[in-house]
Amino acid sequence: MAELTRLPPRFERPEPGSVLLFLAFVAFFAWSLAAAGISLPELLEGLPNMGKIASEMVPPATDRFMPMLQSVLVTFQMALVGTVVGIVLSLPLAILASRNHTPHPLIRAAVRNVVSFIRTVPDLAWALFFVASVGLGPFAGTLTLIMDTVGFCARFFAEAIEEVDEGPTEALAAIGAPPSAVIACATLPMAMPSLINTSLFALEKAVRSSVVLGLVGAGGIGAELATSMEMFRYDQAATIVLMIFVLVVVVEMLSSRARHRLIKKRH
Repeated sequence: MAELTRLPPRFERPEPGSVLLFLAFVAFFAWSLAAAGISLPELLEGLPNMGKIASEMVPPATDRFMPMLQSVLVTFQMALVGTVVGIVLSLPLAILASRNHTPHPLIRAAVRNVVSFIRTVPDLAWALFFVASVGLGPFAGTLTLIMDTVGFCARFFAEAIEEVDEGPTEALAAIGAPPSAVIACATLPMAMPSLINTSLFALEKAVRSSVVLGLVGAGGIGAELATSMEMFRYDQAATIVLMIFVLVVVVEMLSSRARHRLIKKRH
């Protein structure tokens, strides 16, 4: 009878430590809510302005369609070049950072710390750094996307390399194959599906990031969007937003199709 009246595990009384952690989270969230400056009266007061801006976006302007289209193309080119170069740089870093192929644990730790630092610095901070270094334009944006891709891909590449089956690599090493041959002939082919999947996600990420980078002068369609908003040309801004939406959707569709085909080949 006691077994029948016992509550299921999900309804069991939580431990005191868990309750304290939950209460601490609630208190910190309430504090964060106040620090975020969220105000319902201000939101209600701003709704008419939102409606006015939205009405000025319709219909979208087409008077600068071709320059905008050119900027969209530059945005995609920045994302593509930044992703490809970042992937090429990420691969040797991932090998050095992997537990099963690093020459020395200290090298592995150093490379992982460098990759973590690159990943920790926000995209906009990299963009401002490169804009100040090489000037305004797509080159600064491309350099930023390279750093962003390295921070993203090197970590996941290293994890994929560490997860491969050790059998083939040990067999090649046992017959006297050098480390480079073991990596090229065993490790990378087995890790390739995961590497390709991560690379496709990196391209999608770079396309979205490249739009934001233009807001700080790093080239691409983001610069057009910033100019339109500063000049109160909300109809032009609407056209740019639609172009960005189409670009992101097309890249995501192609990437999703490529991943689907990759999964079918693996099975």
